[in-house]
Amino acid sequence: MNFDLSNEQVIWKKIAHEFVEKELRPKAREVDEKEEFNWEAVRKGGPVGLLGMSIPEEYGGSNVDAISNAIAMEELGWGCGSTALAFTAHNGLGTAPIALYGTEELKKQWLPLVANGKNKLGALALTEPGAGSDIQGGVITKAEKQGDEWVINGAKMWCTNAGIAEYIITLVRTDSRGGSKSLSMILVPTDSKGLKIGPAEKKMGLRGSPAHGVIYDNVRVPLGNLVGAEGRGLQQTLTTLDAGRISIGAISVGLAQAAMDAAVNYARERKAFGQVISEFQAIQFKLSNMAMEIELARTMIYKTAWLKDQGRPYNKEAAIAKLYATEMAERVCYEAIQIHGGYGYSREYNVERMYRDARLMTIGEGTSEIQRLVIARHVLASE
Repeated sequence: MNFDLSNEQVIWKKIAHEFVEKELRPKAREVDEKEEFNWEAVRKGGPVGLLGMSIPEEYGGSNVDAISNAIAMEELGWGCGSTALAFTAHNGLGTAPIALYGTEELKKQWLPLVANGKNKLGALALTEPGAGSDIQGGVITKAEKQGDEWVINGAKMWCTNAGIAEYIITLVRTDSRGGSKSLSMILVPTDSKGLKIGPAEKKMGLRGSPAHGVIYDNVRVPLGNLVGAEGRGLQQTLTTLDAGRISIGAISVGLAQAAMDAAVNYARERKAFGQVISEFQAIQFKLSNMAMEIELARTMIYKTAWLKDQGRPYNKEAAIAKLYATEMAERVCYEAIQIHGGYGYSREYNVERMYRDARLMTIGEGTSEIQRLVIARHVLASE
């Protein structure tokens, strides 16, 4: 990499890489095959700072800048897509809204609890069974005030970390009249009466990162569990997703880098027609394209993270970075399998798992189609 990272960022990258190489990479296949979450990584990742990247230091977090977050997420993706997704859902979705918008009481109560690695994680529930990408109009789950409590009824789906979470920040409708100010975020502890978390979904990839359906049946929580201002849930969600897209893009870069590393190693060892296949121009062209696309995606991720760190608008750049990096990862993993030939289709080789893991990245936190809509709006709005 030719990025001008600060000394702190260089050290952070080394710490993250060594952690991933020891705690994630050796267990990635087992995590996928057994569909079990890597709790040991959580226990050891807390003290390293990987569970508190969005949390201020006074609440037990590491509070890293956006570039450092991208560095860590790429390393995590390089090691294990499943664990990386759970970590980014925790950091970007499960804790960032509290750190940014929560009251002092919420911050003190919940953030230290989920930053140290000794407990469960954080989660955010947005998607509903009949809504998909339609956040503003598709949220039916509602919260009504009764005395000093919110009473929540409804259902969510595809909630990453729900089954391994201390709480679920839930996007709910607090104003039946609709409009952009009708939604709010409310923190719901997972031990709340009436909260029912369904079994983990049986997924194509990222099988060690649990995603669940969640039902809210007259769930009661204190009014103080409101995260941010009432009626600002949509705006808070969109801001959260913008930052999350940098992380998903960074994980995708990590997955692609891991697939390319595997392809290079295989091409250097595999012989066909009397020579190692790395000597064939067709293989060299594939590897060249893979390297080029990874570098371009990484550069866009870093640019977007830099804009965020500077406090500048980055909505369009986040969409571009997420779109390009996630679709790039799928292309690179595809070519890695092609280079492996028939072996690439076997679970004996890791590129098969990487390809399945990469497939979700173009869907989660805004599909490729949604990213193109975001980009188009900026393009059409410009003079």
